[in-house]
Amino acid sequence: MRAIITSLNEKQTILIVDDSMLNRALLADMIGDAYRIIEAEDGKQAVAMLQKEGTGVSLVLLDYVMPQMNGFDVLEVMNKNGWIKDIPVIMVSAESDAAYVERAYELGVTDFINRPYDVNIVRRRVMNTLMLYQKQRTLMGMVADQVYEREKSNNLMVYILSHIVEFRNGESGMHVLNVQAMTEMILTQLVRLTDQYALTADDISLITMASSLHDIGKIAIPEEVLNKPGRFTDEEFAIMKTHSAVGSDMLDDLELYKDEKLVRVARDICRWHHERWDGRGYPDGLAGDEIPISAQVVALADVYDALTSQRVYKPPFSHDEALRMIRDGECGAFNPLILECLAAVADDLENRLNRGVTGREIAVDTLHLAEGALDNGAAEASSRTLELLDYERMKYHFFASMSNEVQFEFTEEPPMIVLSDWGDRKLGLPEIVMDPYNDEAFCSVFGHENLAELSRLLRSSDRENPLVDMEMEVTVNGETRWLHALARALWSDENPPTYLGSIGKFIDIDDRQAELRDLQFKAYHDPLTEVVNGAFARKVIVERLGDGDDCDRDTDRLVLAVCDLDFFKQANDTYGHQFGDKVLQHFAERLQESVRGGDVVARVGGDEFLICMECPVDPRPLIERIHGSLEGEFEGFPLSVSMGVATTDDGVRDYDELFRRADVALYYKKRGGRGGYAFYDDLSEAERGSVIEGATALSGIDRSDADQ
Repeated sequence: MRAIITSLNEKQTILIVDDSMLNRALLADMIGDAYRIIEAEDGKQAVAMLQKEGTGVSLVLLDYVMPQMNGFDVLEVMNKNGWIKDIPVIMVSAESDAAYVERAYELGVTDFINRPYDVNIVRRRVMNTLMLYQKQRTLMGMVADQVYEREKSNNLMVYILSHIVEFRNGESGMHVLNVQAMTEMILTQLVRLTDQYALTADDISLITMASSLHDIGKIAIPEEVLNKPGRFTDEEFAIMKTHSAVGSDMLDDLELYKDEKLVRVARDICRWHHERWDGRGYPDGLAGDEIPISAQVVALADVYDALTSQRVYKPPFSHDEALRMIRDGECGAFNPLILECLAAVADDLENRLNRGVTGREIAVDTLHLAEGALDNGAAEASSRTLELLDYERMKYHFFASMSNEVQFEFTEEPPMIVLSDWGDRKLGLPEIVMDPYNDEAFCSVFGHENLAELSRLLRSSDRENPLVDMEMEVTVNGETRWLHALARALWSDENPPTYLGSIGKFIDIDDRQAELRDLQFKAYHDPLTEVVNGAFARKVIVERLGDGDDCDRDTDRLVLAVCDLDFFKQANDTYGHQFGDKVLQHFAERLQESVRGGDVVARVGGDEFLICMECPVDPRPLIERIHGSLEGEFEGFPLSVSMGVATTDDGVRDYDELFRRADVALYYKKRGGRGGYAFYDDLSEAERGSVIEGATALSGIDRSDADQ
C-alpha cells in the first residue's frame, strides 16, 4: 500500500481560484508541470473542489474579487470546516490596502503574491509554502506519534493497576473494562441529551480513563471479606464500605501529582461512586448534583456490570433483568437523566461489552489525544494519517466510478452537491451543482417534489437514526427512469444539532421496476387478449360502486354488460384452437375500441367478456352502438354476440348482485335466440325466474362448451 500512496502523491495538487481564465493560465504556466493543477472560476467552485479533494489539495492560490463568493468568503468556509489548518492559502491580488491584508492574515492566509506576476516570485513562494507545510506535517506527525505512545502507556499503566485490584477480588479484569466502556457510552449520550453538564470530548476521555481506578481502595480490604461467598455481616459490610474513602485518601496522598486533573477526577470517582441520587449512599450521604457527574455515571456503570457479571456470592442476571432492577430502584436511586441515557444505549451495551469472550481489549486506536498537545489545543493528524486519507479518497473515487451508482455529497452551507464522476455522466448533470434546489437543470432531472420530500426526510432524521431511503421517478435525457435514493444525514455535535448536509447514492432500479410492472401486468391481465382479468375487474368495479356516502346513488349510474360470442365452439372445432385464439383477440380489440379509455373491459372466462361503464344518460343507445360494432365477421367466420345488461338504477351497489343480473339477462337472450342484447330491468319476474329454473349455472365461467 505504501507504494500506491507514494505514486498517488508524486505530484502535489495546487488549486488556482480566479474568475479570469487568463490569470489562471498565467499562474499555471509559471508554476510548471511539476504539480497537478486544478482550477475554479469562482468561490463556490473552489469550495466544491475542496469538499471533493480534501487534503489532496496541497496549496490554494486564491483571488479576492470574484463572483458568487469572494476570496474572504472562501477563507471563512475553510476556517469553518477546519480545512485552513491543513491546506495553505496564498492570496493572489492587486489589492495592497493594509486593512485588506490584515483581514486575510486573520483568516489564515500564509502569503501574498501581487499582480503583475513575477515568474520567479510565484515559483519560489509556491515552493517555500509547500516545503514549509510538508515539514510542519512531518513534525506534527512525529509529535502526534509521541503523544499517542504516551497516552497508550498511561492507559496501560492505569489498566495494570486496576487489574491488580480486580485480581485480588478474584475477577478477570473485565469489570474495569466494562465500566470504562459503559462510562464512555453514557457520557457521550449525556452531552447529546443536555447541555446541563459542560463536558468536552477531553473530559469524557479523562473520566473514562479515571473510571478504571474506581475500586482502587479495595486493595486495603482483607481478602476474607473481599471474597466472601455469602452475605456480609454488619461488621464486614462496614469494612467493605471503607474502600471508597480509602481509595480517595490514597490519591490525596500523591503529593507530587494530587493536583493533576486525572488524579482529581479519579479521586472524586473513588470517594463518591457509591453515593446515590436520593442521599442514601455512602460515605458522605451526598444527594442530587452534589455528587460529581463523573461519580454518578461510574456508579451506574458499576451497578450494571455487577448485576450482569458472575460473582462469588451470586450468578449473573440477564441484560434485560439488570435494566429492570435499575429502572425500578432495586439498586438505589440514580439521576433520571443518566437513566434516560442508559435506556438510549441499552441496545448497544451487550455488543460493546463483549461479555464472556476474552475480555474487551484496550481501544488504543481510539484514544483521544489530550488538548493542548499541539498548536494551542488542536491535536493535528500525522502525515501518515493524511496519506491514508488520500489513499481512502482515491479508493472512494475508483469504486464510485466502477459501481454504476450515482454517489453524492451535499453540503448545506454553501448549498452544493458534488456527484461522482460516473454519476454526472449518467444523469447528464455537471459534477458540481451549486444551489441544487434552485438549479433548473438539476430540478428538471429529479423533480421539485422528489427533492422536497428527500430534503424533508433528511431534515426530520437525527444523529441516532440518520439513514433515509426512498424511490423516485426521474427524467434523464427525456427518458423516465426509477432511482432508489439511499442517504445519510450529517449533523453537528452541537446541542441541539445542526443539519450540515448528507452523503449517499442514487441506484438505478428502472430494470427492477420494469420487471415489477411486467409481473403486475401479468397478474392483472388475461395473457391471451391482454384485457384485464375477472379478479382485477371485480376490484376496480367494487371501488367504483362505492360504499355508504362514497357516491351519489341517484346520479352515479354504472352499466355492467356481460358479452358472449355465439357459436364460438364451432370456430375451434372447424378451424382449430389457434384460430379460436385469434377470434378472441380480435373480439377483445373490437370491444376495447367500442368503449372509452376509462371504462373496464375484462375477460371473465372462455368466450365471455365484461364491460363496465359510467353512463349518466339512457344506456340503451350506447349498448345498441356497442353491440353493432361487435358483430360482423373475422377471416370468414361470422361474429354473433349476445349481451346481458344490468344497471344501478334501482340502487343495487353490490358487484355480485349486479353481475348476477347481467348474467341472467345474457342467458335469457341466448335461450330466446342468440345475437342481440337484453336488459335485466326489461325482464318480467316470470322471465327472470324461467332463466333461473332452466339453468344449472348462470356464469359463463361455469358453463360447459356444450351450453355455449
